[in-house]
Amino acid sequence: MKKKRKNGGQQRPQQAQKASPPKPEKDLQPQEPEQPTPETAAAPVSQPEPVPERQAEAPQVKPEPARTQDTPQPPKKAEKRAEQSTGSGLERPLTIASAPHLTTRDTTRTLMLDVLIALMPALLFSGCYFFGPRAFLVTLVSAAGCVGFEALFCLITRRRQTVDDLSAVVTGVLLAFTLPANVPYWAVLLGDFFAIVVVKQLFGGLGKNFLNPALAGRAFLFSFPAVMSAFPAVRSWEGFAIDAQSAATPMASLHAGSLPSVSLLEMFTGVRSGSLGEVSAALLLLGGLYLLARRVIRLRIPLSFLGTVAVLSWCFPQGGNSSLDWTLYSLMGGGLLLAAFFMATDFTTSPVTFWGQVVCGVGCGALTVFRRTFGSYPEGVGFAVLVMNLLAWPIDRAALTLRSVFRRRKEARA
Repeated sequence: MKKKRKNGGQQRPQQAQKASPPKPEKDLQPQEPEQPTPETAAAPVSQPEPVPERQAEAPQVKPEPARTQDTPQPPKKAEKRAEQSTGSGLERPLTIASAPHLTTRDTTRTLMLDVLIALMPALLFSGCYFFGPRAFLVTLVSAAGCVGFEALFCLITRRRQTVDDLSAVVTGVLLAFTLPANVPYWAVLLGDFFAIVVVKQLFGGLGKNFLNPALAGRAFLFSFPAVMSAFPAVRSWEGFAIDAQSAATPMASLHAGSLPSVSLLEMFTGVRSGSLGEVSAALLLLGGLYLLARRVIRLRIPLSFLGTVAVLSWCFPQGGNSSLDWTLYSLMGGGLLLAAFFMATDFTTSPVTFWGQVVCGVGCGALTVFRRTFGSYPEGVGFAVLVMNLLAWPIDRAALTLRSVFRRRKEARA
């Protein structure tokens, strides 16, 4: 029994020794090596191998095991963001739309509505005072024809109806503004068909046409010169009919090298012969200022357009007339103001860069003066705008190239 107690007593101090605190630093000091005995001296002493220094090793990337089709892959960052933004596992759809592209709350419908509001003063005065109710009827038939042709084309081709954006209404009103007040209704509908179906819809609809539809329809109607060259005199209407007499327009006198018989005040107020939308310079300026105030258009194209016409008319007056009179009559004659504010500024057919818009306005002004001076037709605004519509993409391309070249040179100098 005593031996068992001794063994048991020996085990208890061992357990207590394990739980005892660490020894002080004196016990941890290295002790002197023991002297080798004759038995150990005879045996060869194996020296420890030198430990090689640790070198910075490149982290080894373990190859990932091949994933089977059943193993679900972890979602990527883009998918996680899409899930967080949409709240589902589906990715957010990409919205593709045609021009105009805006980052504001304005839509195509609101922009077109602003254009219609800007055209209303000229339409009201043309219908109430200058040409009578016939002006309202021509405008109404033109707008209704454009809307009808667009709706019918979308129905036949099974496209989404786009008549609610009011772009067809704007095209019809602008086309009516470029026509005489006594134009036949069949000619109006023919111009509507060419503008909407051929120029606009066959090329993809709004935003994909490369020409201004209203001006293209007017150019097509020049196939009937008798219809497009008879302009009634102002206030020659009775009821819904217009007197058959035609009067010479101010542009006919300017094309002949002489000043018109009307005064500058009559040119400004609109008491003169011409198309529906070119009679009153004051009302067209009022509509243009409204578009500028609403930020529907910018001043680059109208300013460069009218400025180029003013400079060239001042430098090259015809018929020995004074430069000031010739310049003022040239600015207020014809459809210059209508084209500068409402047609050359079209979002689809005009350049988008700053210098591209300036070049477009300068080109329109130069071509207008050139055609008025040397062309066979007195007015050259519509054809000038159509030519610059065809050059809108090359102008933008050249403007972007030059801007990148100048930027590289500036960075190289810095």
